[in-house]
Amino acid sequence: MQKLLVLAAHPLETKYFPDDIDLVLIGVGMSAAAVRTTEAVLTRCPDPARRAELTVLNIGSAGALRDGLHGVHEPSRIINRDVDEQLLRAAGIPVDNVIELGGTGPVLATGDSFVAGGPARDALAARADLVDMEGWAIAVACRHLGVRLRMVKHVSDAADEAALAWAEKVEVSAVALGQWFRASGIAAR
Repeated sequence: MQKLLVLAAHPLETKYFPDDIDLVLIGVGMSAAAVRTTEAVLTRCPDPARRAELTVLNIGSAGALRDGLHGVHEPSRIINRDVDEQLLRAAGIPVDNVIELGGTGPVLATGDSFVAGGPARDALAARADLVDMEGWAIAVACRHLGVRLRMVKHVSDAADEAALAWAEKVEVSAVALGQWFRASGIAAR
């Protein structure tokens, strides 16, 4: 029987989710996300042979790096935006910096810094469509542990200066993510 584990960074993002789901708040940033995702998976499925029975659903808000991008999205690819691929490759170090999730959704760039406009945002927009702070770490943990992953992000802001008001904007994301979850029927599977 398939089990569902829902992961979110912040409690404000899960405000409209049912109380009876298996939900773990993993915290903000890649280190917390990697550790708490791994702990949650190993607690629920210590036997690697049973991990095919678990699906991790990561939900959360994200900043849009493309004009006109809004609403709920399932990323098709995730990149670690904190890795300087060119420099590492020039040093002869192989880089595994992309995780394919499938589908045709936008590219998600994950990093530990909050993106609120400026040159960092402009540079990221050339490589990705959305930006968050946990997706890459969750994807790496799930891949390493052999667990199925589905990722759903709602655009809360444009990753510009207005993103600093995230706590005020996340209510819209919470409503949209809760509606998506109920409509998806994923919890009933």
